Amino acid sequence: MKRFFIKTLADLRFAILLLLLIAIFSIFGTIIEQDQTIEQYQNNYPITNTISGFLNWKVIIQLGLDHVYKTWWFISLLIIFSLSLLSCTFLQQLPSLKIAKRCQFFKTQKQFKKLKNFYLLDKDTFSYLIYLFNKNNYSIFQQQNLIYCYKGLIGRLAPIIVHISMILILLGAVIGAIGGFTGQEIIPKHETFNIQNIINKGSLTTIPKINTRVNDFWITYNQQTTIDQFYSNISFLNNFGKEINNQTISVNHPAKYKGTTYYQTDWNLIGLRVKLNNNEIIQYPLISPFTAAEKIWVSWIPFNDELDDGITVVINNLQGYISLYDKTGKFISNLELNETIQLTKEITLIDIMSSTGLQIKTDPGIYIIYTGFGLLMISTLISYQTYSQLWILKNNGKIYLGGNTTRAKYEFEIEFQKLINQTK
Repeated sequence: MKRFFIKTLADLRFAILLLLLIAIFSIFGTIIEQDQTIEQYQNNYPITNTISGFLNWKVIIQLGLDHVYKTWWFISLLIIFSLSLLSCTFLQQLPSLKIAKRCQFFKTQKQFKKLKNFYLLDKDTFSYLIYLFNKNNYSIFQQQNLIYCYKGLIGRLAPIIVHISMILILLGAVIGAIGGFTGQEIIPKHETFNIQNIINKGSLTTIPKINTRVNDFWITYNQQTTIDQFYSNISFLNNFGKEINNQTISVNHPAKYKGTTYYQTDWNLIGLRVKLNNNEIIQYPLISPFTAAEKIWVSWIPFNDELDDGITVVINNLQGYISLYDKTGKFISNLELNETIQLTKEITLIDIMSSTGLQIKTDPGIYIIYTGFGLLMISTLISYQTYSQLWILKNNGKIYLGGNTTRAKYEFEIEFQKLINQTK
């Protein structure tokens, strides 16, 4: 029973079936938005309008299609597929490599005639052929009147390395799924925070307790006044609030600290600090009445207690100024930081309060995945090494010469013909 189970695991058809199932469920994980709220699935996949007659939000939640790559059944498929690759490596690939290293002498004419590359030499060129084989970097084995040669044995390692690399990639994916997490934080400038807003995490994930402070946030603009890049300067603190590490991050340039990666993802404006009549500093909130992609914020600075007289503030960038409009919507002026304007009240712009959006991730399996892909690239290069074999049989003054190769058959035929021409 154990032998049957292991042979089934190592069967190519079984491995293809597993790979097909993994691909199908990966397609579901690509099409269906992952790790969203139930309300979003209810809106996008209502019961009254099912996809393909069965796919609605209840089915998605019950089957775990909202977090495919973290479900027990998908992880089980990856583990079984890894065991299949491992079984195939030990039961088929390693024995095949051992056989390739053995001396395989051809002792009869029939063995030569089965080869595609076969030639009968009338002259006794036995010693000269050995010289030519050695010149062409073949490993030579001789047993009286029999010769066996091969080269490119390293090419036979390629399938084994492919299996090892795939196992490492799958192992890294499983470790990342059960031990990683993704968080999203929107933090005002000068604020200190811990990781709390977790979007998704694995079943064995431990959220690190890291005190982080956002020291500053700024945006650089190009000549067309469109955003070129935005930056956050963050500090990592110990339990006593002392800075132990400081890094500046930007889009595509994250910060890494104790295995946790901080990505710059978004930004927001949350308020204005203004001084009225040179005596009171008041903070007014900024709201964005449009979509998040439009990045336009507005506020209202009242001049009386009834709030029916004042100015509207509009801001759409972080270049250090705001635009002022009266209550009828007429443009008044732009007001820069630390600049004062005299209206019904004297107004001085003290600060534009911003917040930075950080995505925080931990993936303990990422380096295992990188190692797997590195081995996969190495195996691709190794696979270009052709494994070629040559046989010689000396019988009654005649020389039987035969050859075979695993790939690059046309080049091997040319090499084989050159050997024959040189003997002539």
